[in-house]
Amino acid sequence: MRTLIAGGHGQIALRLERLLAARGDEVAGIIRRPEQAGDLLAAGAEPIVCDLESASLADVARHLEGADAAVFAAGAGPGSGVARKDTVDRAAASLFADAAEAAGVRRFVVISAMGADREPAEGTDPVFAAYLRAKGAADADIQARPGLDWTILRPGRLTDDPGTGLVALAGTTGRGDVTRDDVAAVLAELLFEPGSAGRTLELIGGEEPVAEAVRAVARR
Repeated sequence: MRTLIAGGHGQIALRLERLLAARGDEVAGIIRRPEQAGDLLAAGAEPIVCDLESASLADVARHLEGADAAVFAAGAGPGSGVARKDTVDRAAASLFADAAEAAGVRRFVVISAMGADREPAEGTDPVFAAYLRAKGAADADIQARPGLDWTILRPGRLTDDPGTGLVALAGTTGRGDVTRDDVAAVLAELLFEPGSAGRTLELIGGEEPVAEAVRAVARR
């Protein structure tokens, strides 16, 4: 199985690349800066330099040719302003989805954000509010695409603690923390679980082993 990850140098993406490579899958990651390539190679992934804020649909679709699955893990990141929340977290996600459809890649998994499905509370930091709105708009776009077997994953507050392998995964979980290790582990399982397609899921730390949690979601 070949998986292409947009935002391939992100903290969760690098973890996912290591997991997929370790089980023998072929994995590639889209990066903006050539100097990031070494980190992807060390993770077992093929680096592909492509700026999703300026690339054409044809360029992105060409990179997706031959892939079995696509993961959108890109984000404007800390320190970016309102404008880039829209150009990366919304517009780049939609472009990547357009390209997946054009290349015939049906399996499409998105790392979104908890709270993206509602208007930010009054008093929310304006940049964070723009981020949530951009994620919500991207999610709505992807949810409306019959040409994709999509799954949207909305983790809780991310931590760099070691993964526990135990999570709570459901349509609604309530607020909570989750390690980046565990998010990557859940993504790796979701990619191989067709029963999770068409679902928007929240994820926090919990008491159920990752593989069992994903299988349970697929059976519901």
